[in-house]
Amino acid sequence: MKIRIGSRESVLAVTQSRLVMDAIARTEPEAELELVTMKTTGDRILHQTLDQIGGKGLFVKELDQALRNGRVDFTVHSLKDLPMEVPDDLPLAAFSKREDPRDVLVLPEGVSELDPAKPIGCASRRRQLQLRVLYPDMDIQPVRGNVQTRLRKLQEGEFSALVLAAAGLKRLGLENRISRWFSPEEILPAAGQGILVVQTRQGVDTQCLAKVHDPAAACCALAERAFVRTLDGGCSSPVAAYAVAGGEQLALTGLYVSPDERVIRRGTLRGSASEAESLGIALAEKLRKGT
Repeated sequence: MKIRIGSRESVLAVTQSRLVMDAIARTEPEAELELVTMKTTGDRILHQTLDQIGGKGLFVKELDQALRNGRVDFTVHSLKDLPMEVPDDLPLAAFSKREDPRDVLVLPEGVSELDPAKPIGCASRRRQLQLRVLYPDMDIQPVRGNVQTRLRKLQEGEFSALVLAAAGLKRLGLENRISRWFSPEEILPAAGQGILVVQTRQGVDTQCLAKVHDPAAACCALAERAFVRTLDGGCSSPVAAYAVAGGEQLALTGLYVSPDERVIRRGTLRGSASEAESLGIALAEKLRKGT
C-alpha cells in the first residue's frame, strides 16, 4: 500500500507533515509513505497582506487540486490556516493532538528589550488588535512569509519583535527563541491554533489515520471554527476562539469584533463536548448581540 501526503514546501509544513506520516506509520508499518510538496499561490505572493490577495484559501488551492486529481491521498494543514468553509468533496479526516496554542513574542537574537523605534511584526488583525492593548506605545505592522523568512527580517532589523505561534516554533525546535509567552487572557489564539488537520477526498480509506486523530482536539476545533464561521470571520477578521476540553465538557472563549472595530466583546460559554458546533454558534450569537 502506498500513501501519498501533500504538503506546502516550507520547512514548518514539511515538519508537520512528517509528524502525521510518523503517526500513520505506527498504524500501517508496511505502507510506503511518500511526501509530495508544492508551492501554493499564497507562498508566492509575499508583498501583500492576505486580505488583499484573497485570503487563506490561496494556501490550499494547489493542495486541494492535488487531492481531486489523485496526485495525493491526504494533505496536512495547520488548522488555523485552513478556510472556515470546507468543500463537501474534500472532508477533514483527522485532527492531531493540540500543541501549545499560545502566541509568543520573539526578539532579535542577543536582544532583551523591545526597540520602540521599530514596529512589532505580526501576520493577523487578531494579533494586531490585542497587541495594541498590551503595547499601546508600539507600532504594529503586518509581516508575511514563512517562519524562517520572518525571523530573517527580524534579525535584519526590520522589526523590534515578532509575534508568532508557539506551536510552530516548538515543532521547528526553536522554542529557545521565545522571549515572552502570551496567555490566552492576553492574546486569545486563532481558531484551531496548535492543531494539525488532515484533509482527504471522498472515498479514501482513512483507517490509517487512527493514531493521528485526537477526539478532544477535534471537539475543540469544531467549536472554535463554528464560532468564527457564524461571525463570518475571514482571513482579515480579528475574531478569535479557544476551547478547552475537560471530560465531556467544553469551555469555549470567543472574541467578537464589530466590522468597524469599535465594539469588542469577549465571553466564555460552557457546554457538552458532543454539541461542540452548537456551542460555538451559541457563543457567537451571544457576543454579537451583546446579551
